[in-house]
Amino acid sequence: MAHFVSLAGFLPSLIIHLVYRDRGPFTAQESREAFNFTLPLSVLIVVSFVLGFIPMIGWAFSLLAVLLWLLMTILGMIAGVQVNKGRPYLYKFNLRMF
Repeated sequence: MAHFVSLAGFLPSLIIHLVYRDRGPFTAQESREAFNFTLPLSVLIVVSFVLGFIPMIGWAFSLLAVLLWLLMTILGMIAGVQVNKGRPYLYKFNLRMF
């Protein structure tokens, strides 16, 4: 579930990790992976959104925010499908801070 809710940012995956990590190592690993993937992208999306209010060049940052959100959502859905099949999923570009 933590991968599927990536379209809402990092907060749902953090909550899922904190609540359900004791259910088993697979659940802890996948919820942590989803959180580590969504946290930096969510921060970049918020920063891009705020920079989108700059006159003349704000449209580029707004477009970047939308593209980052689409990337996070699509990759989260791909990961969710793989994990739903019982396979662990590692994002290719992930900071793995936690």
